[in-house]
Amino acid sequence: QVQLVDSGGGMVQAGGSLRLSCAASGGTFTDYGMAWFRQAPGKERGFVAGISRAGFNTRYGDSVKGRFTISRDNAKNTLYLQMNNLKPEDTATYYCAADPTFQTSTEKYTYDFWGQGTQVTVSS
Repeated sequence: QVQLVDSGGGMVQAGGSLRLSCAASGGTFTDYGMAWFRQAPGKERGFVAGISRAGFNTRYGDSVKGRFTISRDNAKNTLYLQMNNLKPEDTATYYCAADPTFQTSTEKYTYDFWGQGTQVTVSS
């Protein structure tokens, strides 16, 4: 089974950018649809963006469309999330996740493997 390690979070001012990374090991990366979810204090964990196994198909949550870009490098077993024009409401812990069944599911219950999370804080 795959192990996931998130990194790249930090503190940034509104309008700034961050790039998150998720390194996968212990499995075949291309067996999994991948996604980013986020969870703010007191809120449910919600879908941010997903990408298919080969990387040809992507899906985004409405609140991040046009600002965030998900990508993957299958040669490096790494998932990315480029976040531009960040807003205070993007503040959350971000988690990468791997889905062995579906490719761009928005439902967190379809994802069997999760990273430990990386904190993103956006100040106004």
